[in-house]
Amino acid sequence: MSEVYLRFNSSKSFLALPFAALLCSPPAIAEEAEFGLGAKSDQIIVSALRVPVDSDRVAASVTVLDEEDIQREQPIAVSDILLRTPGISMTQNGGFGTAASVRVRGASSEQTVVVIDGMRLADPASTGGGYNFANLLVGDTKRIEILRGPQSILWGSDAIGGVINIVTGRPDTPLEGDFDIEAGSRDTVNARAGIGGASDLVDWRIAGSLFTTDGISAKAEGTERDGYGRRAASGNASVHLSDTVTLDLRGYYAAGRNEFDGTSGDTLAYGETEEYTIYAGLNFDLLDGRWRNRVAILQNATDRQNYDPTRKVRELTFDARGETRRYEYQGTLSLDESWEATFGAEREEQDIRSGSPGDNALSYAIIDASAHIDSAYAQLRVSPVEPLTLSAGVRHDDHSRFGGNTVLSGGAALAPWDGNTVLRANYSEGFKAPSLYQLFSTYGFTGLQPEEAEGWEIGVDQALLDRRVRLSATYFERNTDNLIDFAYCPSTTPLPPECFIPGTTTTRFGYYANVNRTETRGIELAGSARFGGLFLTGNFSWIDAEDASGGPTDGMQLARVPEYLANAEVGYQFAFGLSANVALRYSSDSFDRLSTDPTVLDDYWLTDIRAQYEVTPAFSIYGRVENVFDEQYNTAGNYGTLGRSVYLGVRGRF
Repeated sequence: MSEVYLRFNSSKSFLALPFAALLCSPPAIAEEAEFGLGAKSDQIIVSALRVPVDSDRVAASVTVLDEEDIQREQPIAVSDILLRTPGISMTQNGGFGTAASVRVRGASSEQTVVVIDGMRLADPASTGGGYNFANLLVGDTKRIEILRGPQSILWGSDAIGGVINIVTGRPDTPLEGDFDIEAGSRDTVNARAGIGGASDLVDWRIAGSLFTTDGISAKAEGTERDGYGRRAASGNASVHLSDTVTLDLRGYYAAGRNEFDGTSGDTLAYGETEEYTIYAGLNFDLLDGRWRNRVAILQNATDRQNYDPTRKVRELTFDARGETRRYEYQGTLSLDESWEATFGAEREEQDIRSGSPGDNALSYAIIDASAHIDSAYAQLRVSPVEPLTLSAGVRHDDHSRFGGNTVLSGGAALAPWDGNTVLRANYSEGFKAPSLYQLFSTYGFTGLQPEEAEGWEIGVDQALLDRRVRLSATYFERNTDNLIDFAYCPSTTPLPPECFIPGTTTTRFGYYANVNRTETRGIELAGSARFGGLFLTGNFSWIDAEDASGGPTDGMQLARVPEYLANAEVGYQFAFGLSANVALRYSSDSFDRLSTDPTVLDDYWLTDIRAQYEVTPAFSIYGRVENVFDEQYNTAGNYGTLGRSVYLGVRGRF
C-alpha cells in the first residue's frame, strides 16, 4: 500500500512510514463500511443512500461510525470525530461555537449535505447556503455515515463533496434511557440525556443536551476569552398504523450563543443562532412489501443575530433568517432480490430575509428573496450474479432562477471470495445551485450558473486473518466547474456593469461570479488490526486539490486544504473493563488564502490520550487529554485553537 503513495511523491515518503503497518480507518472510531463483509451477522447496513443497502453492494466510498466508536472517541462536536476519518479536514475561526467548515476531499462545507434522521440541515441565508458545523455537537448521535464524492442523484444540490448522515437514538425495549455528563478545561460542561420506548403501537425517543464553556480567545493573540453556550433537543416517533403503514414524526432544535473576535482583534461581539427542523412522513407498502413508499414534508429555519455591546444606538449588527420547506415522495421497488429501483420527486422552497443595521435609528436595507427547485430522480441497483452489484442513476432539477440541470451516476461493487475482498468503482456527478445570498445580496448576481462536478473513484477493501486485519485503498478524482467566488471590481474606470448594485447607479467593490475551476485527485489508505485486547488503527490521505482557473494562482493548492492528512491510534482493552488508547493526528501545511503571495499555515501533530472504565454494564467512567503536548497551531490565519484540554465524565443507561 505504501508503494502506491510513494509513486506520487517520493520526496515526502517519510510521512507514509509511520502508517505503513497501520493503514486503517480505526475500529476504535470507524471501519470502512465495505469492511462489513461476509456473514449476515457481520454485515454493515448503509442508510446514507436513502434506502438500507448492504455495504458490500455500495460502489462509493463510505465510512460508518457506530455508537461504540463514538463513545470510545469521546467527541464533543461532530467535527471532532469526522477529522479521524479519511479525506476530511476542518477550519475554524477560534474555539467552540465559532464559524467552522468541514471539507470532504477538499470540497467546502456548503458543497456537502448534512442530514440528521433523514432531515437535511442548511441555512439558505448564509453566504454559500450550506451548514455551519460550529453549532453541531454530538448530542444524541448514535451513528454517523460519511458518503464521499458527488452524490447529487439522491441528495440534489450541494452534494458535490459528499453526504454526512447522522442518526440519533432509537429505542429497543419498552422503556430505556441513557445519559452522560462531563466537565473539564476552561470551565467546560457537557451534559446529555435521552429516554424512549418501543411497543407494537409506537416507538419513541426524546433527548436533550446542554453545553457551556468559557472558551479561548478567537483571535490567536487575543487576551480575552470568547465563550460558547448551546442547548439542543431532538425527538422521533414512529406510529405503526398497521402492518404496512407507519407515520414518522421527527424534530431537531438547537440554540447557541457564541462570542467572537473581528479581524482587528479582541471584541465584545457575540452572536445568537437558533435552528429547528421538523419532519412528518407516511410510509406504506404495496405489492406484499415489494413496493415501499414514503411521502413527507419537512421544514427548517435558522435565525442568526450578531450584536456589538459597544455600539451607542443599536447593538444589533446583523439579522438573518433562512427557511426551507421540502415536499418529498420516494418509492423503492424490489420484485426479487437481484434488483432494486429507487425513484422519487421533490420540491424545495427557500426564503431568506437578511440585513445589517448601522449604529443609528435609521431603517436599513433588507434582502428578501426566494427560490424553488423541482426534482425527479431514479437509481437502479442490480446483481446479475451474486458477487457483483451494478448501479446507475439519473436526476433532473429545475431551478426557478437558472433553469434545468441533469446529473448521472454509475458504479459497480464486486465481492468475491467469501466477502473478504470488495472491489469498487464509481462515477458520479454533482451540482450546487447558487445561494440566495449570492444571487440577491448587495454583492449578488442573478445570472449565476450552478457549480457542476464530476468525479470517479476505484477502491479495494481486504480482510485478512479471520478479519482481524482489514485494509482499504481508494483513488479518486473530481473536477468542478463554474465555482462561485467573490470577484473584485477594478480600481480604474469605466467600471463594468457587474460593479453596480443591480437596478441602481451605486457602485460596489465586488460581486459573486462563476470564476473558478478546480481539479482534485487523491488517495485514501486505511486499515485496522485487532489481536485480543490490542488494537492498532490509522489512515492516510493525499489530497491534491488545485486551482485550474488559468489565472495567476493556476496550479496552486486550494486555500485551507492540507495536501496530507494522517491518523494513527494504538490501544488496549483489558478484561476487567478498562480501555485506553493513544491517538495521533497529522495535518500538513496549507495556504490561508489563494493568492500569488499566500500566508502559509504550518503543519502540525496532535496527540490525544483516552480511557474509559466500565464499572458495571450500565455505568462507566471516562476521561481524556486532548492536545497532550499543548501544540500551537492554526487552521485559519490569525485565529486560535484549543491547547491542552482535560475532561472527565460519567456515562450510564437503564
